[in-house]
Amino acid sequence: MTLFSRVLCSCTQNNAPLFPLCVCTCVCVCRYNGSLPNGDRGRRKSRFALCKRPKANGVKPSTVHVACSPQAAKAISSKDQHSISYTLSRVQTVVVEYTHDCNADMFQIGRSTESPIDFVVTDTVAGSQSNADTQSVQSTISRFACRIMCQRTPPFNARIYAAGFDSSKSIFLGEKAAKWKTLDGQMDGLTTNGVLVMHPRHGFTQDAKPGVWREISVCGNVFTLRETRSAQQRGKMVEAESQELLDGSLIDLCGATLLFRTADGLSRTPTVKHLEALRQEINAARPQCPVGFNTLAFPSMRRKDTPDEKQPWVYLQCGHVHGYHDWGNRREERCSRECPMCRTRGPYVPLWLGCEAAFYVDAAPPTHAFSPCGHVCSEKTASFWSQIPLPHGTHTFHAACPFCAQQLNGEHGFVRLIFQGPLD
Repeated sequence: MTLFSRVLCSCTQNNAPLFPLCVCTCVCVCRYNGSLPNGDRGRRKSRFALCKRPKANGVKPSTVHVACSPQAAKAISSKDQHSISYTLSRVQTVVVEYTHDCNADMFQIGRSTESPIDFVVTDTVAGSQSNADTQSVQSTISRFACRIMCQRTPPFNARIYAAGFDSSKSIFLGEKAAKWKTLDGQMDGLTTNGVLVMHPRHGFTQDAKPGVWREISVCGNVFTLRETRSAQQRGKMVEAESQELLDGSLIDLCGATLLFRTADGLSRTPTVKHLEALRQEINAARPQCPVGFNTLAFPSMRRKDTPDEKQPWVYLQCGHVHGYHDWGNRREERCSRECPMCRTRGPYVPLWLGCEAAFYVDAAPPTHAFSPCGHVCSEKTASFWSQIPLPHGTHTFHAACPFCAQQLNGEHGFVRLIFQGPLD
């Protein structure tokens, strides 16, 4: 099959940037297969382009007010400028005022729909097919989860900080929040459930390997993970690492995991158009069901979640691809079917093409499927995500499909697909 050409990812095509694409990066939610179940709308979408703003809105630390009474702290934070308040006790609060930074653009991410939030995210429920599936879950994502500062000039570095400013331009760390005074006399702290970041080793490429998860503080310092997600005791500071986001950096907000892609990384990523071309190329090869001898075809990208009568199905234990049929279907063993080709027993699920191009680490054809969900992608992409321990809840980590967030199972977490060509 023809390899994808090296062109820019189309993550900005529905939200045209005001400036050249060279200054745009992209943040994608690891769960959605190209768009939200009910469609991308406004600030609530599956991916968000960070483009150079017409006017800088970045901020940087300025004046520090120490030993303030709560009343004085309230007066300071009510000024028409950004500030972070650290409540040390009922009678003492430290307020750090922030001033305008003309060299940076600030983008904020969180659960809140208030105007300061640029990218609204909701909790990820593995395998959910609609936004309604997540509404009954009590959210663990902060309303103002984090903020990303992007340089307006080359090399356009992006740095992440825990917590975001609310509508009053304030961040409040209450008395129970983990906070401390640094060696140079400055204040720092952690949010309740924390903001975790992992940078893949060797970049987001075919050779990518999982890195180490770290926690980012309100001031952007890097720490080892706490004993539990919301523990009062912070981890150890990792001075050799920074909060700068790299291509393929993963950001976990305790309920949703985001993938950060740089403009340079996106330039080496397949586009949606090329994924569509590969889909058509697979269908043009006219793969057949070995049982019904009917021609199989992946549905169009627009119908990526709607079953089709020509839909390919796979036996996940062996990888043989069929159309849907009842051969070997026993009522007492609904979760396991016997493959007619090799007699191997295992799950029998429909195949879905992975449509979010930013999740691919290479431009190779989609030849492998994640288990147990059946999302199809390239071998290197499947191998990479099967090795990534994504945070789950407040205590555990496990590998998951990036297109739906389902926990992977089986020996490798994915299977090589075996198609049968047409008999003629």
